[in-house]
Amino acid sequence: MKIQVLGPLGAEVNGGSIVPTAGKPRQILSLLALYPGRVVPVQTLLEELWGTRPPHSALTTLQTYILQLRRRLGTAMGPSAPAGAKDVLATRHGGYLLQVPEQSVDVHAYECLVAEGRAAFEAGDNEVSADRYRRALDLWNGPALVDVRLGSILEIEVLRMEESRLVAVERRIDADLRLGRHCELLAELTELTARHPHHEGLHSQAIVALYRSGRQGSALEAYRRLRLRLIEELGVEPSPQLQRLHQAMLTVDPLLDVAAGPKRTSTFDLFAA
Repeated sequence: MKIQVLGPLGAEVNGGSIVPTAGKPRQILSLLALYPGRVVPVQTLLEELWGTRPPHSALTTLQTYILQLRRRLGTAMGPSAPAGAKDVLATRHGGYLLQVPEQSVDVHAYECLVAEGRAAFEAGDNEVSADRYRRALDLWNGPALVDVRLGSILEIEVLRMEESRLVAVERRIDADLRLGRHCELLAELTELTARHPHHEGLHSQAIVALYRSGRQGSALEAYRRLRLRLIEELGVEPSPQLQRLHQAMLTVDPLLDVAAGPKRTSTFDLFAA
């Protein structure tokens, strides 16, 4: 089985899709897929489908949805499969679980690559770090579970995955900046800072990329625009890190150079106290 949650929901067995068309069974499949090999309690599934006030028939309806998913699974597996649908979508005391390897779900493959990228980043191996983060991000095919109705549980999970994606992008750019790829990053950082106008980490990367590309004036202007936006829209000054980054540009601090800068810190923390 292959399951995709990093984009539209996808689930294939022997090349055939088992994704249901109805909304609530899609929610069930999505939630079970996020916890492969682990029991998802009935109460959690009920809360996802109906919130804190499920109807009296909720448990019976949930069992019907599970049966429908098993039928789709059994059809795709075929009669000669060594395990039955009940073995793959199994009932356990108090809940249900999807008996599939973690690596068959794209988000778990993504998290393994991110962990490798983080370890390489902390070890100062920028080439490996950038490669692992890039491979992890390539697994995404749009917003997580973009075509699934989100209840309270899935909504939290999607927020977590999307935040992880943004952090992975930021760390990959950090590794690329360490490798001297500042010019190549300018277009991407222009788009990212426009989409995340208050994200100081991305703005610090854009400022450093501009500075290292020989565009000190543009870098200073980028800082000025961000400062005005933070003051006018949020009522706050830039963080101490960004203020020190601004001062470093004015004094041509060697820490801003690729060769002289620290090798094991994020761009945003170049001037952390």
